[in-house]
Formats: sequence, C-alpha cells, structure tokens
Amino acid sequence: MDYRAAKQYILSKLRDELSDKLYYHGLHHTLDVLKMAKEISAGEGVNGRELVLVKTAALFHDAGFVKDKHAGHEHEGCLIAQDALPGFGYSAQDIKTICGMIMATKIPQSPKNLLEEIICDADLDYLGRDDFYRIGDSLFEELKEYHIIHDEQDWNRLQVSFLTAHQFHTRTNKLLREPVKQQYLEELKGLVATY
Repeated sequence: MDYRAAKQYILSKLRDELSDKLYYHGLHHTLDVLKMAKEISAGEGVNGRELVLVKTAALFHDAGFVKDKHAGHEHEGCLIAQDALPGFGYSAQDIKTICGMIMATKIPQSPKNLLEEIICDADLDYLGRDDFYRIGDSLFEELKEYHIIHDEQDWNRLQVSFLTAHQFHTRTNKLLREPVKQQYLEELKGLVATY
C-alpha cells in the first residue's frame, strides 16, 4: 500500500474539486477527521496496517462531496476509493474494509467493528470539543446554502435532536468527548426552550 501517494491523490482531488460552498465539509474537515482518527486509534491501540486503513478511510470518507450533493456522498466516496485505491496497491479486502468505514459514517452512524467506530467518532469528534460552536456555525451556513435548513431556530432544534440521538462509540471518546457534548446539549436545550 502506498498510503502517501493515495493521500496526495485524494487531497489534491478535494482541493481542486470541492465546492467553495462546503463551509463545513471542506478540505479542512477531512484533515481534522484524519488528525482525530490518528489520535483515537492511538487511544484504542490500533496501529500498523489497520492504522493505515483507518487513515485512508478518513481521507476518503467525504470524497463523495466532489459531486456537490449531500445525499449519498458516502456511496460516492466508496466509488472513488474503489476506483483509485487499487492503483496505490490496496487489495480488494483493504478497499472493502475502507468502504465499510466510509459507509458507517452515514447518519445515523452504524459501525460494526472497532475501525468503523474510530472513523465515526473522528468524523463527529467536534461534538465534544471546545470548537463545537465555531464548527457548528460552519455547518449551519453550509446547510442554509444548500437549502437544507432555513433559520437559526430550525438549526438549534436540529442540533438538540441530533445530539440527543448521537452516541460516541470508542472508549476513548466516551471518556474524553461525551461529558463535554452533554454540556452543549443542555445549553442548546435551554436555548430552544425559549422559542
């Protein structure tokens, strides 16, 4: 597996082809998910070949956004991975594992193993971090731009239902992120109660 070449390929594709209206799902999000996937993998004791697969999945998990649509982007990302990764020495089994991770991030998340749990937690890591509101604002602006949401009240109601339904999967994020996420949920519930 030539991870470096695969990384260079997909980052270049994302840089060139992602819409500038993707205020949340831009290149910066992919790089954040990659960083967090590495950190969570370390916390979960995942290394070697499995770590390379996790990092590759993180890089490709939102590649489907090059098609500039929200619905079905995970499937599109798998198609891109299936098309590109054999050229970088990834086996059919590697690609199947990577696509499993990508598809697990589809909301509601449905991880079936530790690697899928790591990607799911890395993808939504910000829900339990200090930059929750800043990153949330970028998603709000993006969803408004794509006419998925209309105003701030809609957004805050959506956040309350999303945070209520969401759960972290790895031991690492249950410990590090869940308590902070619960604080944000209480703050947002308080805000929504004023509407």
